[in-house]
Amino acid sequence: MVHLKTDEAIDEMRAAGRVVAHALAAVREAARVGVSLLELDAVARAVLREARATSPFLGYRPHFAPVPFPGVVCASVNDAIVHGVPDGYRLRDGDLVSIDCGARLRGWVGDAAVSFTVGRARPADLRLIGTAEAALAAGIAAAVPGNRIGDIAHAVGRAAGYGIPEGFGGHGVGRSMHEDPGVPNEGPPGRGMKLRPGMVLAIEPMLIAGGTDDYACDPDGWTLRTTDGSRAAHVEHTVAITAGGSRILTAP
Repeated sequence: MVHLKTDEAIDEMRAAGRVVAHALAAVREAARVGVSLLELDAVARAVLREARATSPFLGYRPHFAPVPFPGVVCASVNDAIVHGVPDGYRLRDGDLVSIDCGARLRGWVGDAAVSFTVGRARPADLRLIGTAEAALAAGIAAAVPGNRIGDIAHAVGRAAGYGIPEGFGGHGVGRSMHEDPGVPNEGPPGRGMKLRPGMVLAIEPMLIAGGTDDYACDPDGWTLRTTDGSRAAHVEHTVAITAGGSRILTAP
């Protein structure tokens, strides 16, 4: 069931989205060669604590997960696509890092992700990240009343040109981190649920540099990794559908 949000609720979600934006900015600033993923998770925890927000990630356990998620961010490095568990891995020169973060504030959730490089960037990584960001922008531009979910999916996939992991994409957001409807990252336009004011969606392209759509799950039961060893990027915003168009709730 899709829950339409009032203008007041969307404003509350914008407040949660600002916390997410601040957390992602702080993590990105702290990400240096030699810094561990656990240390980056601690940076995000401090931002949430300062804002009196909680994490919808911490302790989350969907049906596929063998254990609850242990962090407040997903930290996916190089060939990890999404859902990377923050651990003691220390960042190295040239790493490609994707950080996904959520915040719950006064009962409403914001969810966003960024990808960036540490140290000396590979040109191919910068192209991959730039394409992911362009795909996200295209998806957001398609998130307007009267369009359909398929129009977002088509816009994201058309902008990509890389591999897209099958079965993973965006979702509704509200009181819960994952609500209806699902938002695929590729597909034909003009299909699916019609977009209406009050819908709030997380749009999140995930791209695989090697061109394959295949992935495998690590023994931790969470981290999704490319099967060909190529790198991946993940970007995301929480977006409200309004009468005036799309409103990005997790913008800085």
